[in-house]
Amino acid sequence: MTLPLEGIRVVDFTAVIGAPYGTLMLADMGAEVIRLESLQRFAPTTRGTGIRPAKDLVPSMGPVGRGYPNFDPGDRPWNRFALFNCHAHNKLSATTDLGTERGVGIAQELIALSDVLVENQPGVLERYGLGYEEVRKKKPDLIWMSVSGMGAYGPYKTLRGYGSHFENLTGMSWLRGSPKNHPLSNTTAVASDPASGAAVAWLTAILVHNRSANGKGQYVDMSMAELYMHQLAPAYLDYAMNGRVQRTLGNSHAYYAPHGVYPCAGEDRWIAIAVTDDAEWLGLRSAMGDPAWARSRDYADGYARSRRREVLDERLAEWTREWQNVELQDKLQKAGVAAGAVLDDAEIHGDRHLRQRGFYKRIEHQDAGTHDYPFELWKMSRTPFELRHPAPLLGEDNGYFYRELLGVSVKEYEALEDSGHIGMEYP
Repeated sequence: MTLPLEGIRVVDFTAVIGAPYGTLMLADMGAEVIRLESLQRFAPTTRGTGIRPAKDLVPSMGPVGRGYPNFDPGDRPWNRFALFNCHAHNKLSATTDLGTERGVGIAQELIALSDVLVENQPGVLERYGLGYEEVRKKKPDLIWMSVSGMGAYGPYKTLRGYGSHFENLTGMSWLRGSPKNHPLSNTTAVASDPASGAAVAWLTAILVHNRSANGKGQYVDMSMAELYMHQLAPAYLDYAMNGRVQRTLGNSHAYYAPHGVYPCAGEDRWIAIAVTDDAEWLGLRSAMGDPAWARSRDYADGYARSRRREVLDERLAEWTREWQNVELQDKLQKAGVAAGAVLDDAEIHGDRHLRQRGFYKRIEHQDAGTHDYPFELWKMSRTPFELRHPAPLLGEDNGYFYRELLGVSVKEYEALEDSGHIGMEYP
């Protein structure tokens, strides 16, 4: 069956995680996503290094660290970098040098042949004369998706950073962490990256549909911070209506109790439990064997339990320590209690539920080897996702891009190779 976005071409100028994750979803839905990359310098955390990809240079590990299979960058680390390979299957890669007049012309030709452009470093393309206002003169129906931390205009438009920085600016980090050593207890969540990626995919599909009706493209200014702020609406409304500044509750809840993460048998094993009403409390009591302390009037209703949450948590922890976390999860779920084992990365990789649903797909890659990757982001009955090809080698699709798409001659292709637009390693 035809995939939903088959026939749509996307030129991908994205870096890091959020926007590349969005273009991955577009590629999985059938769009032809072409990453136009540089052989002169890589964007940080995208191909794993910020240096020229030459064999005589020692590759840096980049800010993500040792993000290579077996911690080995190999001879061509830009093809082995895990962060890139996990969000690049079904995409194509072509190379050019935007620092030259011919390179800019090549980019212009690709954009003119595309339906959508996605970039997340506002201002960079403008420096090469490839800004939206210039491009739309030749391609008025182009959908231009610009993703940035704080948006393309306003006092904070030039702020540099990653998702963790923008989450701090939105107040998310203020609401997370342990109350005892807040805010130093925060870890980097970067949920704003996948949130922005999902928004890129959703909005692109909507705009492509809209353009089919009216033939018009448009410019989209997407702020990662503003996207994420909508998830914090209760805290903002609490201040707007009551003048109250919320702060972290840790794993606790403003009024539900018990509500937290509790220790289980074994070293560093935990389970999350949430009781939201009296029926669930009775379920938890039943699972515990209805001990005398739980029948006390001190825990008779939600208000009483909330007032005595610290003692309640201690009592509950004494019981949970006797159980394996996954076993206890199943027991509590059967009793009608919301509970989930806290899994580490290895357990998630082998999780029975994810494996049965086919969440992971084993992908063989020429340079990175064979590994399991998260694959289907959702299930579609008539147009299921398919792996058309693994993450591309740098410049792997230059032959298709230059010879078939742009129609350059063999002589010009060889000249582009000699001048550094095209990697000699890739046909």
